[in-house]
Amino acid sequence: MFASPAFASTGAASGGGAFMAQFVSMAPLLLIFIAFWFLLIRPQSKRAKQHRDMIAAVKKNDIAVTSGGLIGKVTKVDETEVEVEIAPNVRVRVIKGMLSEVRPHGTKPAND
Repeated sequence: MFASPAFASTGAASGGGAFMAQFVSMAPLLLIFIAFWFLLIRPQSKRAKQHRDMIAAVKKNDIAVTSGGLIGKVTKVDETEVEVEIAPNVRVRVIKGMLSEVRPHGTKPAND
């Protein structure tokens, strides 16, 4: 008695209304992904590419800084390792991926 019959649309008659409603509900997720892309993913991939290029360009007599903080002169370069002289007649082998910075050989190492 109190309820009147309701006639619902099947969606075919509404045309693009269903598509727009779905798009509007997905828009915040799309905006969040775009924000993550520009704020996190893109800068990280740029830094990784710069680090890869720096490691590929390391050569003898460059000054290398390891991720552990050692600074020394590169004396030998292999495919995956470099030999770094950290003091007179003290040489250590370091994996290339552990180099955090490579300076050209014109700069001086620390305390020299």
